[in-house]
Amino acid sequence: MSWLNKIVLAYIIVFLNSLCFAEESYYLTLRNDKVNLRQGPSFDYPVKIVYEKKFLPILVLDKSDNWRKILDHENNSGWIHWSQLSKKKAAFNILDNSIIFQRPSIYSKPLAMLEIGRLCLVKKCKNNWCKIRTGNFSGWIEKQNLKGRL
Repeated sequence: MSWLNKIVLAYIIVFLNSLCFAEESYYLTLRNDKVNLRQGPSFDYPVKIVYEKKFLPILVLDKSDNWRKILDHENNSGWIHWSQLSKKKAAFNILDNSIIFQRPSIYSKPLAMLEIGRLCLVKKCKNNWCKIRTGNFSGWIEKQNLKGRL
């Protein structure tokens, strides 16, 4: 076997191992109105940020025992104890002036317009639409307008 074949084989093995062992990131939400983001995966590490928004969607990047390394919507990263995280579905509106409709169709009655960054609780998603609740409004929004746990 030539040295070039050995290098190609080594790259293939490394690539396949990364596919097998790499965990994909995923969204969760905050379980409580007050959640501490710490600098490391232990209660011994100092608190970086105190979140005060229940159901805030966060991206889980890594884990260490009962701790999850997260990234928030403002690109802050740190560690949160798993007991402070929830699988409830919530997302941010990522497009300005998104419309909530009465039914999952652009031809149904418009109910409200959402500003960019609005937090929405997601009830269910069907095809390209999600049924959401935000403030006093409940209705359907196009899935492409949302970012978070769907």
